[in-house]
Amino acid sequence: MRFSLIALTIMGATVAGALGLSRPVMVDSATLTSSVTPIPQPAKTDPQPATFAAKTERIVAQLIQPERPDGTRRASPPVVVAQAPASPIPSAPPSEPPPSTNPQATGAQPEVDESALRYFAARGDNARLQAEISRLRALYPDWTPPADPLAARVTTDRQLENMWELYAQSRYADVRKAISDRQAAEPGWQPPADLLDRLKLAEARAGLVTASDADNFDAVIRIAAENSSLLTCSEVDVLWRVAEAFAKTEKPGRARDAYVYILDNCDSESERYATAQKASELLPADMLEEVLAKERTPSDGKPEFEPLRDEIARRLVAQGNDDVKLVVPEKYVARLERNAEASGITSDALLLGWYFYRRDNLGGAERWFRRAFTNDETASAAEGLALTLIAQKSPVEAESVLYRWRDSSPGAKEAYLAAVANLLALDPPPVLQQEVLQRMAPVVIASRNPAAAQQFGWYARAMRQLETAAEWFQAALSWKQDDEPSAYGLALTRNDLGDKAGTAQIQRNWAGRSERIARLGEVVEPDGSDRQPPAGRSVREQSSASGESISEDAPRTARTTVREVRADTPVPRRAARVQATTRRGQCWTTQDPRRMPPEAALARGWCLMDLNRPLEAAKAFEAADASSSEVVRSDAAYGKSLAYLRAGLTDQASVAAADAPQTNARAVELQSSILADRALNAFKLGRYREALIVLDQRAQIVPEQTDLMALRAYAHMNLGRLGDARRIFQALADTGNKAGLRGLADIEGMN
Repeated sequence: MRFSLIALTIMGATVAGALGLSRPVMVDSATLTSSVTPIPQPAKTDPQPATFAAKTERIVAQLIQPERPDGTRRASPPVVVAQAPASPIPSAPPSEPPPSTNPQATGAQPEVDESALRYFAARGDNARLQAEISRLRALYPDWTPPADPLAARVTTDRQLENMWELYAQSRYADVRKAISDRQAAEPGWQPPADLLDRLKLAEARAGLVTASDADNFDAVIRIAAENSSLLTCSEVDVLWRVAEAFAKTEKPGRARDAYVYILDNCDSESERYATAQKASELLPADMLEEVLAKERTPSDGKPEFEPLRDEIARRLVAQGNDDVKLVVPEKYVARLERNAEASGITSDALLLGWYFYRRDNLGGAERWFRRAFTNDETASAAEGLALTLIAQKSPVEAESVLYRWRDSSPGAKEAYLAAVANLLALDPPPVLQQEVLQRMAPVVIASRNPAAAQQFGWYARAMRQLETAAEWFQAALSWKQDDEPSAYGLALTRNDLGDKAGTAQIQRNWAGRSERIARLGEVVEPDGSDRQPPAGRSVREQSSASGESISEDAPRTARTTVREVRADTPVPRRAARVQATTRRGQCWTTQDPRRMPPEAALARGWCLMDLNRPLEAAKAFEAADASSSEVVRSDAAYGKSLAYLRAGLTDQASVAAADAPQTNARAVELQSSILADRALNAFKLGRYREALIVLDQRAQIVPEQTDLMALRAYAHMNLGRLGDARRIFQALADTGNKAGLRGLADIEGMN
């Protein structure tokens, strides 16, 4: 929004000030009276100010001077505008006669056109009267204003008065016509130079405003260069428009100079605030700081731009959400966090959530998205929270949070489908309630989403529902005919169902395009299980807000980012698994382990662990705990604890570890793994101090591995302890660790 400096009804005063003479005293039209108080005469003449011609030449040169490519300041004064020094009207003894009525009192007087002076005095327009006096005194240093302009000689030139009236109404074309008509009727008549100058300047201002409104920024700069008298504090609106033109024509340094000039020279509080506000909308953060450095602190002790800084923080963080590469000064991020904490405004929490999410700070993102969702359950908050949970490998909660909002926007739909696909792709597969499956399936079908359909196929295979799996793989292929992972899943399932013809048809269709489909009947899965996820089984979620789609054929590999640092799950002793290994494949059938001998239940538990079915394994180990053998009970407690750890149930793993005495090595192994999982969970929830405490406890019993060192460093970084974080990252980087190198880069990016 552009702000007009003053109303058109006092345009004459702004023109007078624009001629580079002074800042006029501005008054509301309601305060004007029908008469004018006589103006006292000066006791002495002010020193002659710089001439108008010299000012114009300097300012035009500055306007057209090329800017350095990097936008830095030049050696010469960096302003692009200028203002003539103010010339206040001094007091004078009332007994001294005014020169305009007694020219002999001071000798020869210059011929001064006082028609405008008398015109404004007659109308009671004090603002314009004061501005006109200042203008005339600057143009004619030896001239002194009359004590009473109305007492001066009265013009009887009604045509000239009419021209001034048209000018005051901003009817500039009519003024030109009136001048032309009179010159045609009176060939020897010439209009006052003052009227012509004012008319030219007013037309230039109108042309500049029109060009600015039409976004013709080159024309704005050209008109300003040709009429530098417009570039003064009395024409702040013009200065704003010129600054905007510079910013929009990729000359931010010149725009900064214009804003800085206003704050260096202009005193209106509202105009200064609006100047800083406009600068915040157009300048990059580093240049904006130079403008805000011109802030004044009035007597009340409150800096004048303090209320604006909250708005600037919101704007910069919002810009950071649109541009991931944009570096927002940390002080503005921290300021918005403080405001969001204190006010509880949902929109602020959402801004912070998206800002942190786009920079892979998932702990911070989850914290603010949860706060926003708690304050106000909106689609945006649900989408942000769900995407963050997906990235944190928590698709179960993500699906639950976003289901209600799945149809609120295309972005929400994409995020929900990503949650569904990642939920179904969990390894080991979760046992989902029927109602969850029934609400997910129709959404996938209606959306014709091949990624989620493919994951439904793998999930159905894991549940031994081969017919259902084949239907899902077939659906995925119908929606994406070149989806090789779905074709492989369909071929694998057809083969397991004994459909040799169907399998052969798929192999023919993919001949020369997929080696694993072609060799399907030749290769046996390494662990004897057809549940092993093939390449392309997992889905890597992408931010729907950024317009990226789900990748259906991303390999199921762990990425080495801090949010995916996981403590290594301890591997059971080989001696404890010998029996299970010899009986591999015999745990596929459904059996109640409670009806087995404890030793058989123990063997079944290890077999199920081999097949990555930890929850079923935990039940088998629990049945084995009924053995009278202390060794079997110890192995059962150990196995159950490992099963719960693999399933992500840390608290249950801790309880299971205490069910039976363990050797010292096993106890240390289990305790260190449990503490590692707790530290990771605390970090994911944004409880960084708690994560550090748990890591300290773990470090007292075993040396800290490199992934947990990285976790510790990121916890310090999120708490603002950059020195501690840098020290740990540096130690990792010195060993060639990639997480350490990335961490150092992240810290540098914050500075």
